[in-house]
Amino acid sequence: QVQLVESGGGLVHTGGSLRLSCVASGILFSDNDMGWFRQGPGKRRELVAAITKGGSTRHADSVKGRFAISRDNAKNTVYLQMNSLKPDDTAVYYCNVETLVRDYWGQGTQVTVSS
Repeated sequence: QVQLVESGGGLVHTGGSLRLSCVASGILFSDNDMGWFRQGPGKRRELVAAITKGGSTRHADSVKGRFAISRDNAKNTVYLQMNSLKPDDTAVYYCNVETLVRDYWGQGTQVTVSS
């Protein structure tokens, strides 16, 4: 079955950095577009960044210039490098893959940015 396992979250101060990782199994990773979403306290889940199977990326306006999504097909892993973190970035971050059958989500990893 398809599994997405995120890691790398934690507590950082404003201006700090974190790198999130998501390891995928049960899919042909290199054939799928991947995404990172987040859901902050009292907020709706939103797209943070996405990367196509060809490596094209897009980022939400709120994180452009600070976050970067990348992938390593040899490791079945998608990354989210987060720099210059702000308290507004506090959220649970989820990895996502949209296959022909359905969407799959990881369990999420908590990122907390203190002011």
